[in-house]
Amino acid sequence: MIRLEHSPLGVEALDDGGCPDPIVRAMLPEIARANTLFGGRAAAMFGAARLLDGVPAGSHLTLLDVGAGRGDLSRALVRLAGRRGIALTAVALDNHRVAAALARGPGVSPVLAGAEALPIAVDGVDLVLASQFLHHFSRPSAAALVREFDRLARVGVVICEPRRTPLAAAGIWAAAQVLGFHAVTRRDGVLSVRRSFTPSELAAVLADAGVSGMVQRRWGFRVVAWWRSARAHG
Repeated sequence: MIRLEHSPLGVEALDDGGCPDPIVRAMLPEIARANTLFGGRAAAMFGAARLLDGVPAGSHLTLLDVGAGRGDLSRALVRLAGRRGIALTAVALDNHRVAAALARGPGVSPVLAGAEALPIAVDGVDLVLASQFLHHFSRPSAAALVREFDRLARVGVVICEPRRTPLAAAGIWAAAQVLGFHAVTRRDGVLSVRRSFTPSELAAVLADAGVSGMVQRRWGFRVVAWWRSARAHG
């Protein structure tokens, strides 16, 4: 059990597993659409591809997607691995029942649970993905989560976050207006950026966790960190 504290910079609707179902049902497809249009999915696939490099065709791997929402990234990574001849089975973990109901799909099994008590044993999965998740927590809690992800992953970990800049905050607000997103999605999109990381800040979180990883900017105002487990072979 990890004691986690939310970011002091504000509260997003999806911080709370008790967020009303209609709001969650409205927000999750919009978040998935924004991921597709503005680099979130591409960032996750970029990091995962780095970890899959060198994995031989015919391998069978497992993925834990923490804060998976409706499971769109889990499904994308299952397809990415499949194109490389790798059978990937994903566990899409989220703390809201609506997300768990929406995440199920080919190769993806939903689990309703919170990050403070991840239902996975040490070295229990091959890959861990945390996309747009760490910024929900204080910096010490983010470092604690990074340490936990590293303990769980046999092969490696990918973390994707919005890259915090004033232009990114303005851009997500404008794009959400044009796309007709729910008012809560618009508000929380801006707050996500405000709570998130610059590349140097994300690197500092990894360092605080005792992890050595690559941190890189990606298009769409994204920052990606990835690293191989010290216990990985190859």
